[in-house]
Amino acid sequence: MKITSVNNDLIKETAKLLRGKYRTETGLFLIEGVKGIEEAIDANVEIERIFIQESFVSSILNQVKNELIIEVTEPVISKITDAKTPPKAVAVAKQLKPVWSDKYKKVILLEGIKDAGNLGTILRSAAAFNIDAVVLYGDTVDLYNPKTVRSAVGNLWKIPVFKIKDLSIFKDYERAATLPKGENVIPLKKYKPKEKVLIMFGSEAEGLSDELKNFATKNITIEMNENVESLNLSVSASVIMYELM
Repeated sequence: MKITSVNNDLIKETAKLLRGKYRTETGLFLIEGVKGIEEAIDANVEIERIFIQESFVSSILNQVKNELIIEVTEPVISKITDAKTPPKAVAVAKQLKPVWSDKYKKVILLEGIKDAGNLGTILRSAAAFNIDAVVLYGDTVDLYNPKTVRSAVGNLWKIPVFKIKDLSIFKDYERAATLPKGENVIPLKKYKPKEKVLIMFGSEAEGLSDELKNFATKNITIEMNENVESLNLSVSASVIMYELM
């Protein structure tokens, strides 16, 4: 099958997946780029269709059924991505549905995170540093935002991510709030987490809410040069996850 018109109904329908509301309604999302698609296939992510630029030869062609492949022109593929440089391939996939398990012992909580790039980078670090699960709490950016998927660089399907409203699943965990320097705050180098631990990070602009500060059983901070006020959220999270490993 080949599509050459940006006004094709399937292309217009696929382009709607650039909007969070439509991703939520359909349970679908976009994977951009050959490497990401190949890794998703290897991880058994369910692929509905793959758009590949005409005349582009890819190993993807040998990994999936022919009926999933749709050949398109560059203007068409540009219609279904918000990347500055259009990728050679874009896939439509079903969103993941992980099941919570008590076996998750090292867990990261992100509250109210708004930056899609930060979220993707944190997921990449979480997979690299053997975090068992990531939970999103409060008003967070959409996990399947294309920028999040791109920033995660194929790691979105390597670690379970949950959107939660009920904190009671963590009643048996040590709960560490990440805070600036202050009273009753443990420097990261001196922090010895328990076997089951939840590390909580607040939003880029506002930090942790009072609700989560009160929920915490420990407060930790990253020691750094006193002339530096703070670190980017994804950098802070990565440093702490590395220490946890």
